[in-house]
Amino acid sequence: MKKYLSEKTRGIFRFMVYILLPLAGGGWVGVSCSDEPEGEYFYSFTGEMASDYLKNRPEQYSQFTKIVEKAKLMDLLATYGQYTCFVPTNDAVDAYLKNRNIKSIDDLSKADCDTIARTHIISGGILSTFDLVPHGTTGLSLLNMIGRYISTSNGELNGQPVVMLEGLAHIDLEHQNDTVENGIMQSIDLVLEKSNSYAADILGNNPSMGLFYQALQATDVYNDILLVEDEDYDAKSYKKYYYTSDFWREVAWVPDTRKYGYTIFVEPDSLYRAKFKEMNISTANGELRALYDLACKLYDPTYPDDVNATGHSFEHLTDSINPLRRFVQYHILNRSVPGVDKLTAPVMNVGSTNEAFGFNTKIVNPVDWYQTLLPHTLMKFEQLTVDIDELGNDCRGIDRDKVGERFINRRYAAPEFTHRGAWIDSRVDTLYEHDAINGHFFYVDDIVAFTKEVRDEVQNMRIRMDFSSVFPEVMTNDLRQNGDPTKDDASGSPDDSAVPVNGRNFYFPDGYLDGVSFTNCYCVLRRPHTNFWSWQGDEWNLFGDYDFTFRIPPVPYSGEWQLRLGFCALPTRGVMQTYFDGIPQGIPLDMTKFLDSELYIGDRFVNDEKLGDYNNKTDEEKAEEQKLLKNLSAYRDGRSQYHFNPSSGEQYFFLGNPRTYRRVLCQTYIDAHKDHYLRFRVASDGKQGNNNEFMLDFFEMVPKSVYAVDGEGAMEDDL
Repeated sequence: MKKYLSEKTRGIFRFMVYILLPLAGGGWVGVSCSDEPEGEYFYSFTGEMASDYLKNRPEQYSQFTKIVEKAKLMDLLATYGQYTCFVPTNDAVDAYLKNRNIKSIDDLSKADCDTIARTHIISGGILSTFDLVPHGTTGLSLLNMIGRYISTSNGELNGQPVVMLEGLAHIDLEHQNDTVENGIMQSIDLVLEKSNSYAADILGNNPSMGLFYQALQATDVYNDILLVEDEDYDAKSYKKYYYTSDFWREVAWVPDTRKYGYTIFVEPDSLYRAKFKEMNISTANGELRALYDLACKLYDPTYPDDVNATGHSFEHLTDSINPLRRFVQYHILNRSVPGVDKLTAPVMNVGSTNEAFGFNTKIVNPVDWYQTLLPHTLMKFEQLTVDIDELGNDCRGIDRDKVGERFINRRYAAPEFTHRGAWIDSRVDTLYEHDAINGHFFYVDDIVAFTKEVRDEVQNMRIRMDFSSVFPEVMTNDLRQNGDPTKDDASGSPDDSAVPVNGRNFYFPDGYLDGVSFTNCYCVLRRPHTNFWSWQGDEWNLFGDYDFTFRIPPVPYSGEWQLRLGFCALPTRGVMQTYFDGIPQGIPLDMTKFLDSELYIGDRFVNDEKLGDYNNKTDEEKAEEQKLLKNLSAYRDGRSQYHFNPSSGEQYFFLGNPRTYRRVLCQTYIDAHKDHYLRFRVASDGKQGNNNEFMLDFFEMVPKSVYAVDGEGAMEDDL
């Protein structure tokens, strides 16, 4: 049963975290919640409990102490356990009250105090600043006592490096890591806010986006984003699953929760009003009508057949073909993404590697694709990293101050085509909540729309997706990039403890993932490892006599498309037959065959993980090899893809490895206005390898404009 606003979601959730923080000199060390850092990270107060700590320092924390007492949580902080308390100073609480025109703590309700107090307390882990920022990435999500995430990152204050929460609050250097008998206290300079409202309602509380909220209600999209979690899902009813992948003996758990979530990108009212003037759109009949007229200008060229239909009119804003409804729907993802940095692959900082996980960011911008609430549409997210392309063109355009930041539907293909897209503002307006019980919102600096230009030009490209980004439940339930990717588990004895030291692998019951069905198998998501031949470190495995079907992501326009699977071939894997919309496609895919086998190009393959020999080939030689592989329904992996040594950061590129390649699953006409399904059915002879192990690493949807290049020296780009 799908549940809306639930008390269960506000309870105390189990907490677990695996984290690292850079040490002086640039080195990195890994710890878990139970590890003991060096003594310099702690200042002990023998005999004090967390409750005593608050009561004994009224000059610093009397305001937060009143909040905790009014919430009746002081007795909890007096008990033995493991608590991490982020304690706002008196100045921080006073600023919070002033910004909301609240005179004193007395004017806060008990429920308000309960939410504020539980937002700042983590139960089940004692976390010093040494622990709070994960190894090599830009943020970490921690579950607090209302079951919500607190993101952490490295920051700077007055020239000193500090840990930041939510990109806003600084942990005080003088009063950080104060330990008590039952936990650790971290002084912060801002009150953290985690609303128990729906994602839609936090928009309504923000006067700078009143017009978008009005459109959200008028089109009835408001009622489409109210789901919170599946109350019928019970993780405790499932056992652990033990399996072997390659030679690694591992264990997987089902996810703890099955939540629903949404991520909303919103233009402020000021931007709409500027667009009305720029495009000569009248506001004489009200701003909602003006926004409808703007939506018509944007969407009528994309959906010309609907212009004269009844549902297109201003009097039918809730109709599925109405341009304003489409406008609002395209602003919303069907997943919850807790931070701007999580919209693309996490940035790793290990040794010589300091870039998005798995991307050579000198030659490509990291990109992810996610489905929106507008049926059969994707939104492209891109981190701007490339300064100068390989032809010497400046790729930053007007955004020289935004290198490293994220954009929506950006495309740079100079000199033929450029589209700046909308910049996602990572700064948070502290006066208004951005995080709700079922989602988040972010400001953008330009209009976001699925225009004809976006459809035909921006998204007319090879769409490459890590499988963990295909299924929205993975991100909403915080399963993507789980654990410490720099650490391997002991291969002979999987860590099946309640809190595994390096992170968890997950398997999914049939019905957990929307649009997915399977029988006779386990569907496993292996947590990321930096040293695995898996793009972005993680991979999906099927075990058993599988018959697995999933709804593919939408393509932007109808036409001939090639669907490809990226994977790593191993002798322990099996054979699979592909079906597209129920029709068998080609010969079975044998995952035991390498590219240097006789099935493909044998000894003509250049095996060089550092790419030296491949880069010495002429364009004509590269094109000739690509055509040869294309005739065999195969492609090398991209030149930008790699994994790395977790100690040194030394990179090993997939392009030069005969085990890592892409196989064409089918080449067919795809109707962009319909759902389509791929089916993978076991074709192994008996229990081949590790129980017919079949690997899903990444997925590609490639339009004919890309895969059909031909002629002397011509080839699809090898990125």
